[in-house]
Amino acid sequence: MLLDHPFPPDTRVENEIKSLAEAGHEVHIACFHKEGKPLLEKTPYCTIHRFPISKFVYKSSVGVLKFPTYFNFWKNIVKGLFQDEKFDVIHVHDLPLAKIGYEAKCKYGVRFVLDLHENWPVLLQLSKHTNTFLGKLLSSNSQWIRYEKEMCQLADKIIVVVDEAKDRVCRLGVPAEKIEVVSNTLNLDQFDPIERKEFKTDKFRMLYVGGINYHRGIQYVIQAISIVKKRGVEVLFDLVGDGSYLDDIKKLVEEMHVQDNVVIHGFKHYTQICDLYESANVALIPHVKSGHTDNTIPHKIFQYMYAQIPMVVSNCDALVRIVNETKSGITYQYDNPEELADIIMELHHHPEKLNDYIQQGRQAVIDKYNWKVDGAKLVNLYERLLA
Repeated sequence: MLLDHPFPPDTRVENEIKSLAEAGHEVHIACFHKEGKPLLEKTPYCTIHRFPISKFVYKSSVGVLKFPTYFNFWKNIVKGLFQDEKFDVIHVHDLPLAKIGYEAKCKYGVRFVLDLHENWPVLLQLSKHTNTFLGKLLSSNSQWIRYEKEMCQLADKIIVVVDEAKDRVCRLGVPAEKIEVVSNTLNLDQFDPIERKEFKTDKFRMLYVGGINYHRGIQYVIQAISIVKKRGVEVLFDLVGDGSYLDDIKKLVEEMHVQDNVVIHGFKHYTQICDLYESANVALIPHVKSGHTDNTIPHKIFQYMYAQIPMVVSNCDALVRIVNETKSGITYQYDNPEELADIIMELHHHPEKLNDYIQQGRQAVIDKYNWKVDGAKLVNLYERLLA
């Protein structure tokens, strides 16, 4: 496996490695070095090869389709690993390193699996660093679109996280039978269920856990809180996470005069915020709708469902499909804070409605949206690939 960030943590990658190892595969993963971690580490499930990378080479990745510095860094890594070990498959996480996977396939005669966690061309188009003057010079969206199409056609197997992403890749001219949906579901062995207590009615509590970037849509939540407050209803928004847009959110909180209604906790591990899960009336996934958010799914949605927290989610395609199918929450138009405010008001005044959502969500995770199901899909893909 190739992964272009430090490891661990990465819940999805950890789940994949464990499932493959338990099925009898020997897994090696190449990733960036992290301070305090050994360059070579053997774990019960895999061997981790960590490689130091300079800031210059790392930052050059945004322009890798024009300047090969970043590709050359990874080519040397793969060359060294194949000199020391005999592999059957090279499994590349996300689009940027796809070329390295294909070249290894050609040079060493291995199978090439491309694991697309995101709609990478759209993600780059939306990213802050590619919208600077230098970023626009280095990163061409049309070039990334062509690159994705080419790499998807050259891969032996493609993994995506939702049905919507499979449909999107099919539209690139890739046969459906080459694509497997392995979602970002919950590993029930590693997640203790939270027993839902009675919903508190003194102050309506909302929870967000995750990255804080523009495309997460938290700015619209802050606007909705301001509207609700002006209507005379007190809410409390627990915001857990960090990211490039955090300072903007802090500024917006002050401008909207909702400092007493928003608690910014910073980054916290799940085990540190169990009390927030227990006290939340609803969990929010307010992502800005785009070609990126329509084609992926956050791991948190399944945590919320299993923890019996009703969800209020924006109208991204995959979110809407899963929430409507499981009857685990309510959807709204991502950029309509008035609509979100109306939903908050309704649930605050009629908390009994929250009970309609809690059982269906947990049962859907137990029956369908869990890693036991998706891990089996991954193992089956490998059995077919290596048959």
